[in-house]
Amino acid sequence: MPDIEISFDPSRIDFRATSDQLMASYWGAERNDELHRRAFASSLCVGAYVEGVQVGFARAITDYTVFAYLCDVIIWQRYRGQGIGIRLVQALIDHPEMKTVVHWSLSTNDAHGLYEKFGFKADGRYMRLERKPSA
Repeated sequence: MPDIEISFDPSRIDFRATSDQLMASYWGAERNDELHRRAFASSLCVGAYVEGVQVGFARAITDYTVFAYLCDVIIWQRYRGQGIGIRLVQALIDHPEMKTVVHWSLSTNDAHGLYEKFGFKADGRYMRLERKPSA
């Protein structure tokens, strides 16, 4: 497994690569760059990097207090299966500004196993994680 760096610095996000990856996904095929710019600006975004080059992305839509919706978790094809998605999700859940968030949700067609590792449970189309806030 390569040495993975996780960063919340929005200036490091390779917008072009991230937008292209999302538009190539089953859930982002109908989106465009403008929608991604607006969405990223309104979210807590995190990137994964190998030797300074971005290889993954995830974001949380949140009020930073009680609720967060985890979305757009994507790893570049060459780097899938190496635990990078786990690192990104864990980084969002553990982020200091998210410590009081008790209601997490997401929607997935194919990655239930990934999210179950964090305690998410299927609830119809969505998965939810209820947790106690940390002090």
